[in-house]
Amino acid sequence: MEVSKRQFEIIEAAGKILTTSGVSGLTIKKLAKEINLSEGAIYRHFESKEDIIVGMLEFLADKMFTRLNEVINSLQPEEQFKALFQEQFKYFNANPHYVVAVFSDGLLEESKRINDVISKIMVVKRSILLPIIKSGQASGVFTSAISSEDMTQIVVGTFRLQMYKWRLANFEFDVVKNGTKMIKSILELIKAK
Repeated sequence: MEVSKRQFEIIEAAGKILTTSGVSGLTIKKLAKEINLSEGAIYRHFESKEDIIVGMLEFLADKMFTRLNEVINSLQPEEQFKALFQEQFKYFNANPHYVVAVFSDGLLEESKRINDVISKIMVVKRSILLPIIKSGQASGVFTSAISSEDMTQIVVGTFRLQMYKWRLANFEFDVVKNGTKMIKSILELIKAK
C-alpha cells in the first residue's frame, strides 16, 4: 500500500485520537480539527472513518513484513525469535494506536474489511515466525515435540494476549519489559531440552 504524506498525516492523527478517545471518539470532524484541515480535505484522501482505520492497518501490515525481516536477517533461530518479538514490543510501545485499532471492541463484528486486514496482519506475522520455528526445530534448538504450525499458533496467541492485556490496562504497564519476560518464558517452553 502506497501512502501519501497527507494520508500518513491523517493516519497518525487518527491514531492519536484512537489512543485517547477510542474508536467511538474518532470522527472526521474531530480528525479535521486535530490536523487543521477541512472535513472535505480528509474525504479527498479517505472515504470514511472505516477507510482510515483500514488504511492504518494496511500500512502496519505492509511495513511489518519489511521491518521484521530486516531485524531478523543473519541471526540464528533463537536470536531471530527474540529479535522478532522485541522489535514488535518496541514498535507498538511507540505506536499504541495500532494496538487500539486491532483490539477495539466491535470493529471485527462491524467491518469485514477491517477483519480482513487484521487477518492479513496475522498472516504476515505467521509467515515470518513459522520459518524461524522450523529452522530452530531442524537445528535442534527448539523442541520437535510440538508441530511447527501448532507452536507458531501458540506463540502468536501468547503475543496477542500480551498486547490485549496492555490495551485493556490502558497502556499503563511497560510492554517492552513485560514482553521481554514473556519471550524468555516462551523460550523456556519451546527450547529443546
